[in-house]
Amino acid sequence: MNEFDKILISQEDIAKRVKELSQQISRDYKDLNPLFVCILKGSVIFTADLLRNIDTPAQIDFMSVSSYGSGTESSGVLNIKKDLSVDIEGKHVIVVEDIIDSGNTLFNLKNLLLSRNPASLKICTLLDKPERRVQDINADYTGFSIPDEFVVGYGLDYNENYRTLPDVRVLSRCVYEK
Repeated sequence: MNEFDKILISQEDIAKRVKELSQQISRDYKDLNPLFVCILKGSVIFTADLLRNIDTPAQIDFMSVSSYGSGTESSGVLNIKKDLSVDIEGKHVIVVEDIIDSGNTLFNLKNLLLSRNPASLKICTLLDKPERRVQDINADYTGFSIPDEFVVGYGLDYNENYRTLPDVRVLSRCVYEK
């Protein structure tokens, strides 16, 4: 059994796009000391690579939120497992997400964070699946727009596996339709 149908985005393409996003964010946030909010666990690799390429002062904090559990479909209910450790009022916040799928998680998270009065709030995502969207939410910075396929790697998982792959791969249906 082959676990993967194909490599969707190569390690080289990811590295190139992350550098481009970092340069754009560095220009947009010059002298603003943005706070990057890494959404655990899926975004940690993307966030680390993004921040290594940022050339303006920045801060980082973490949140762990989910609407998936152990399945492949969003439940639509936001579950906050770890909240921010800093007050974001008056700060320029950039939420870093691994993937925007239905948009349920991010829609609810964005509304929660906006209620905390940041100076600004932007979203940066590695992957965007626009055809799966059920909420009206879009990223301000997008790495790649992808088709409606179940992907893993570069931080994205299926049941906590595959996060350490250096690229983004399409997971074979036989793995998650058991």
